[in-house]
Amino acid sequence: MRETDFVSGFARGLRVIEAFGEAQPRLSIADAAKITGLDRATVRRSLLTLSELGYADYDGKFFTLTPRILRLGHAYLSATPLPTIVQPYLDQLSEKAGQSASASVLDGTEIVYVARASQRRVMSINLTPGSRLPAYCASMGRVLLAALPEPEARAILARSELRANTPKTKTDPEELMTELSRVRAQGYAIIDQELELGLCSIAVPLMNARNQVIAALNIGAPAAHVAAAELAERYLLLLKETQAALRPLVQ
Repeated sequence: MRETDFVSGFARGLRVIEAFGEAQPRLSIADAAKITGLDRATVRRSLLTLSELGYADYDGKFFTLTPRILRLGHAYLSATPLPTIVQPYLDQLSEKAGQSASASVLDGTEIVYVARASQRRVMSINLTPGSRLPAYCASMGRVLLAALPEPEARAILARSELRANTPKTKTDPEELMTELSRVRAQGYAIIDQELELGLCSIAVPLMNARNQVIAALNIGAPAAHVAAAELAERYLLLLKETQAALRPLVQ
């Protein structure tokens, strides 16, 4: 892309929107400037523009996003048939397993949930379509990273904030690359309380008819109910059945 084609003001506005999240639903200008690394004047103009266009509310000190912002995410979901195709299969998978089932895609260093069927809340955060998690410590993230050429996966890990969420989280890049090789060889990934204590999960890639990995599917379960060592025995066949059923349907 040519430098003259890049709209820097638009890019800064998107960074300001991304500063909002479950942990910070209300932001002052100073808060948003700190999160984005942008100067306060730029952040102020972006937030006031969002407010003027109806994408944010402003009470004189704090800004909050309005439901209108959902139009941006809906544009992706409505233009992408994957969530609609996958959802009924996730519903069936979740019902058979008696656990939550999800589908996600890779976006930079994170996974983005595109569909989910929840039996019970197994994490402290409420996961819904659009939710994001770090790829390096999520079962679906590891499946998606394992599908990439090794140099590309290594580059993503290098850009990731490899934080120890729990005492079990793998954060060493070489250990993670070894784990990705194992995932690639066996065709699935298992996470044992690396993302959050008390949560285990197993994931498989979702491939299309051309053998391209386009997403990942997983089942998450409370560690108190199902040990990580039992996940493959209990749920891998169900995941593979769903994987096979979806393969001819996705592009």
